[in-house]
Amino acid sequence: MYFKKECIAMLLAGGQGSRLYELTQQTAKPAVSFGGKYRIIDFPLSNCINSGIDTVGVLTQYQPLALNEYIGNGAPWDLDRSRGGLSVLPPYQGKKTSDWYKGTANAIYQNINFIKRYNPDYVLILSGDHIYKMDYAKMLSAHKETGAVCTVATITVPMDEASRFGICNTNSDGSIYEFEEKPKNPKNDQASMGIYIFNTDVLIKYLEDDEADESSSNDFGKNIIPNLLKNGEKLYAYGFEGYWKDVGTIKSLWEANMDLIGDKPTLDIGDREFRIYSRNIARAPQFIGSDARVINSMISEGSIIKGVVENSILSGGVTVEEGATVRDSIIMDDVKIGKGAVVSYSIIDSETEIGENVSVGQPKSDGAEICVIAKGSVITDKGVGE
Repeated sequence: MYFKKECIAMLLAGGQGSRLYELTQQTAKPAVSFGGKYRIIDFPLSNCINSGIDTVGVLTQYQPLALNEYIGNGAPWDLDRSRGGLSVLPPYQGKKTSDWYKGTANAIYQNINFIKRYNPDYVLILSGDHIYKMDYAKMLSAHKETGAVCTVATITVPMDEASRFGICNTNSDGSIYEFEEKPKNPKNDQASMGIYIFNTDVLIKYLEDDEADESSSNDFGKNIIPNLLKNGEKLYAYGFEGYWKDVGTIKSLWEANMDLIGDKPTLDIGDREFRIYSRNIARAPQFIGSDARVINSMISEGSIIKGVVENSILSGGVTVEEGATVRDSIIMDDVKIGKGAVVSYSIIDSETEIGENVSVGQPKSDGAEICVIAKGSVITDKGVGE
């Protein structure tokens, strides 16, 4: 027996994340480490429970093992519930066909029965690869007030970057009259965040119509939203003014991590009123040696620091040996950096070993590229990524 819910969330977490290169060769993008002790998926899951949404379907596909192990039964996010809670929803064998998710809309379409179990009035569609803190209850309240069948969360972006996003063109009351997916000449700077609230009956109708259209890309931005507008449905934009970052590239992932440190961090993950929850291995406290120097950095549990760490984010169990230096870098779990090694402007994936006196990356500058080292690598060459 299933219990009716006012609103459930469907979290799209199956993307390949090809622009993160080595970091997603063995791991789904939402399971990539962030901020020393978190994974990217911690943010939308924490947003849900902080917003009073206790039923979440997580749609997985690409390299799901690490992600499935990490989210488990949802306990770290208080989503291990008998009435709702967290459910992992991979593609499955149907009576007639067996398909990978073909697009964001098709992924939700394949899980219509999951939605129907809870007979919700509203469905919240989320992406699993963004870093942000957002109270979805406020967006749901706005959705009800406007009487919209669909509300699209938007954020202001620089005009020179607007062509990278889906752009909502709105009337003065916030109603959307046009949606342009990655326009060459955008008319405004209000970008879709890939967060939608739908009236359930409308969502199901348009998903079924979209699936029947053989020419469709089965995508919310390219197909569902434009079709709603074409048919005169009532859509509204919900302007979000907090921190939000699409961490789909190496540079944006590095930037989002750096937004956690400094005298005035852009993203506050220490807010006790709106916590970001995570599943972490229990580790001993970090150790800072007598000759070590740690400057403007975040050091997670179990790390041993005997060298210099500056302007960097270190995950759990990282070792920085005597004479080693780490600057402007993101170091993931259980990395060992040998004596005299220098790591600059790099992202080092977990379980990697940097040998003694090895130099990785190049000093951060306008022309420098971020050096990325894949999980489990052993680096003994004297100069990598220089």
